[in-house]
Amino acid sequence: MASLIHPTAIVAAGAKIADDVSIGPYSIIGEHVSIGHGSVVGPHCVIDGHTSIGANNTFYRFCSIGGMPQDKKYNGEPTKLEIGDGNTVREYVTINTGTAQDVGITRLGDDNWIMAYVHIAHDCQIGSHTVIANSVQLAGHIHIGDWAILGGLTAVHQFVRIGAHAMIGGTSAVRQDIPPYLIGAGDPFRPVGINSEGLSRRGYTPEAVAALKEAYKLLYRRNLKVEEACEQIRALQQDRPAEHDALQVMIDFLAASTRGIARS
Repeated sequence: MASLIHPTAIVAAGAKIADDVSIGPYSIIGEHVSIGHGSVVGPHCVIDGHTSIGANNTFYRFCSIGGMPQDKKYNGEPTKLEIGDGNTVREYVTINTGTAQDVGITRLGDDNWIMAYVHIAHDCQIGSHTVIANSVQLAGHIHIGDWAILGGLTAVHQFVRIGAHAMIGGTSAVRQDIPPYLIGAGDPFRPVGINSEGLSRRGYTPEAVAALKEAYKLLYRRNLKVEEACEQIRALQQDRPAEHDALQVMIDFLAASTRGIARS
C-alpha cells in the first residue's frame, strides 16, 4: 500500500485504506475515513469526516469530500457520508456529511458521473447511474433517483425530489419535485415530455414508453389535479398490465411528494 501513497500525502492513523488504493500528492485523508479496493484519490484532495467510500471510485484533483455540512444548526454531531462503488468525481467537487435533523447520512450510490464544481450538500440521497454535469448545485435534503441527468449550472432547492430517469436541461432552477421519466428545463423548470430516448437506451419497450407518455398527458395535459391524475394512471395500469410496474414508479413518487410537482 505504501508504494501507492505519495510521500507528501497525509493519511491519518485511523483511516482504513485498501491495499491497492492510490493517493496522490498533498492529499489528506482523515482518521474516520475508509476507502475500498481499486479507488484512486488524485492530488490535493481532502477526504475527512465519518466517510465510507466503496470500491473503484476515482476522485480527481482538488475534491473536498466528507466536509462538515454548511448548516448553522450543525453542532459537531458525528454524521456520515456514504459513497458506493464505481463513481467518477471530477475536479473541485464538494460533498458534505449529513445532519442530525435528517437521517444523518449523505449518500451517493454506484456508477455516478459527477462533473467538475458540483456541490452535493448535507443529507442528499443520490441514486446510481446518474450524470450530474458541471457546476450543478444541490442544496440540502435533495433526493435524486437512478439514471437521472442534471445539466450544467442547474440549481436545485432544498428538499426537492427528482425521480428516476428524469432529464433536466442546463441552467435550470428546480424548486419543486420532478416526477420520474420527465424531460424539461428552464427557470422555473418546465416539463416538456417523457425522456423517451433515454428510456429506450435503458431497455424500456416501445409499449412502456407509450404508456408513460399517456401518463404524462394525464398529469400535464388534462387539467387534472394530481390526485385525479393518479386515479387515471391507475386505470391505465389496468388497461396495460405489462406496463404496471413502470407506471407504479410514477404513482408512488406522486403520492410521496411534499413540495408539489413542477407543472409550469
